[in-house]
Amino acid sequence: MTTTFGTMDRRAAVKGLLVDRKNLLVVSGLGSPSYDVFAAGDHDANFYLWGAMGGAAMVGLGLALAQRTRPVLVLTGDGEALMGLGALLTTAVKKPANLTIGVLDNGHFGETGMQLSHSGLGSRLDIIARGAGFSDVTEIADLTHVEAFRPHLHDLSRGPRFARIKIAPGNPERALPPRDGTYVKNRLRQHLGFAVT
Repeated sequence: MTTTFGTMDRRAAVKGLLVDRKNLLVVSGLGSPSYDVFAAGDHDANFYLWGAMGGAAMVGLGLALAQRTRPVLVLTGDGEALMGLGALLTTAVKKPANLTIGVLDNGHFGETGMQLSHSGLGSRLDIIARGAGFSDVTEIADLTHVEAFRPHLHDLSRGPRFARIKIAPGNPERALPPRDGTYVKNRLRQHLGFAVT
């Protein structure tokens, strides 16, 4: 089985998705996705995960179910998505209409030395998502597709959506978001109008 890798710059793709984000809530997965979201612009509605490999989709699902009038985007990598495949099954069953899961797929485990991931060896996360029960599945391969997909992030009626975002292998310089979990949690709670004590 052969795999062709993406050619899109990951930072440009993430920045393109977050242009004019309005009231979008963003959960970013461990490592590079969090660096990419932070590099696109820190925001009170960003929830960065640290040390929670495989957890981004489930955190996003919980947030989407609790905040049904707000669009929620999970941005994670192929390695984390592969580790948490059960999250795709649960998300498809729960059917949160306001949730999009975007997987930055470069076919490699970027945080542990750029070894080939299962995606890099031929597994297709978009096909797995469709099999899990996602009816809205998209493959994004260039910035034109990013721009065309961006309005769908704000659709509160036809989710959950899954987007396989094909990016080029490589690790850009790290842009480190806040690492204090309590601070990140409290900041998001305040953004959503909840008291922080």
